[in-house]
Amino acid sequence: MKVRGQRECKDCGARWSYYETGSVECPDCGSLRSVGVEEERNLHTDTPVEFDLTEVREDVDARPLREVADRAGDLAAEYVRKRGFVRGGDLRPLDDTYLAAQELRHAADVVGRGLDLSDDEEWYFLALLRGADAGGESASATDADSPTETGPDRRPAPDEVPKSMQPIRGLAYADAVAEYRREMADWVDEQGESGEPGVRAQARDALETLGDHVKRVQALDGDVNAANAELLVSATRDVSRYLREGDDDALVSARDRFGRLAE
Repeated sequence: MKVRGQRECKDCGARWSYYETGSVECPDCGSLRSVGVEEERNLHTDTPVEFDLTEVREDVDARPLREVADRAGDLAAEYVRKRGFVRGGDLRPLDDTYLAAQELRHAADVVGRGLDLSDDEEWYFLALLRGADAGGESASATDADSPTETGPDRRPAPDEVPKSMQPIRGLAYADAVAEYRREMADWVDEQGESGEPGVRAQARDALETLGDHVKRVQALDGDVNAANAELLVSATRDVSRYLREGDDDALVSARDRFGRLAE
């Protein structure tokens, strides 16, 4: 969607950034009578949304795990639905919070069915619940361009994911990358003729290759090892960095990762 960034209240005259608030409601007087005041419209898909699992975590010892999972899954799904990756015409990185929300959404669906879980599977779900929202609304560009974060307040490292749960991570990452790739492609299209033809061609080629790898993982219902799921995300971030910064080394890195994924 292409929108004007600045809005003006027709009742009190206040101005604010739609890109920051995602709302046409005046922050000063609450009026819904506002208009865009800039001629230029920019691609904008991101919506400010909070992702806070505090109350769900507090229920872990008080309610059945199935109920906890249902609530966590609902919150994660809502966050994923509202998120986007282009803000005011600027392509943003693929951040860890979005990845974690996708993974928690898929894991909660399995746990919420009430199936018997092994100790490792229960630990995996609770680890996701503990750290999925640790990054706040969104990670910084530096964090988002780094390898996915793990640790006490992050989701489990690849070698910590139970084998039975690896398809959850694989499918979650594939879904996240598919959505991010779609917005990268839209962003490239919006650049039109402003970039160099050679750069546009290489960008579209990289996006096409990325799409092929995503489709493969989705066709397997995510049943790939966790290390390959991480590799898919890293390749995506390489492509993103090439698009946003014109970093040729990032494109070389993406192609290298594509080759390893194809092995």
